[in-house]
Amino acid sequence: MIYSMTGYGKSVLQLPTKKITIELKSLNSKNLDLNARMPTIYREKELAIRKQLANALERGKVDFSIYVEVTGEDTSSQINKPVVQQYINQLKEVVDGDDTELLKMAVRFPDALNTVREEIDEDEWKKIQTEINSAVDALNNYRKDEGKVLETDFIKRIENIGILLERVIEMDPERIEAVRERLLKGVEELKEKYDENRFEQELVYYIEKFDITEEKVRLKNHLNYFIETLKSKDSNGKKLGFIGQEIGREINTIGSKSNYASMQQLVVQMKDELEKIKEQLLNVL
Repeated sequence: MIYSMTGYGKSVLQLPTKKITIELKSLNSKNLDLNARMPTIYREKELAIRKQLANALERGKVDFSIYVEVTGEDTSSQINKPVVQQYINQLKEVVDGDDTELLKMAVRFPDALNTVREEIDEDEWKKIQTEINSAVDALNNYRKDEGKVLETDFIKRIENIGILLERVIEMDPERIEAVRERLLKGVEELKEKYDENRFEQELVYYIEKFDITEEKVRLKNHLNYFIETLKSKDSNGKKLGFIGQEIGREINTIGSKSNYASMQQLVVQMKDELEKIKEQLLNVL
């Protein structure tokens, strides 16, 4: 089973005085690239959060966000009454105005508000950790569903390459005979006498250089190995990528050795299928 690196997860925690929303977004990346955004109060827990996410998500470009919405009578800012009163008294000496207008002006001045540094409540933090796990689960379920779509596409394209390979195998005797006839015709056009036995020996040597038996066997094995890895318990996009490289190597060798237009057309079709596989493998965890 494979997982995609693309995913989205969200979880909401409703507390008596605030609503905490946790969001996770993930895209493909060679390694874990984690970007975390959160209110200042939770910054001291950032390393713990990063470790928690790294263990759960493995790879991907991940955006992690915590949003806090105050829903009750809970605020970290308080009016600095003595300072505000001094501002109002000073303003009265400068301008005429009622107390309401002067108050509006005074609270905009420096130190008019005292911000009390909040401390993390450990019970609240444990609840947040649980919600982070819920968001991770939602993200992984999304990744799993995306992985199923990718798996279906991979199987179809690997099967297409297998079908094209069978056509190459069926065509191979025809190709060898065409190469033989082309060489024989070329020699005859020289209108020179030649040693038939020597020519046959050279022909065998020449044709052996274009033999693709080993490539056909290895390519078939690589296709089978790709499907086996695809259906294994763990999602391993890097391993599938390496197998894809080996598949490409065998296809390229068949193409360079074929020396036969009809077979080269099949090779081009195999390369097209493999290229689509490689593009999608970048999204596999």
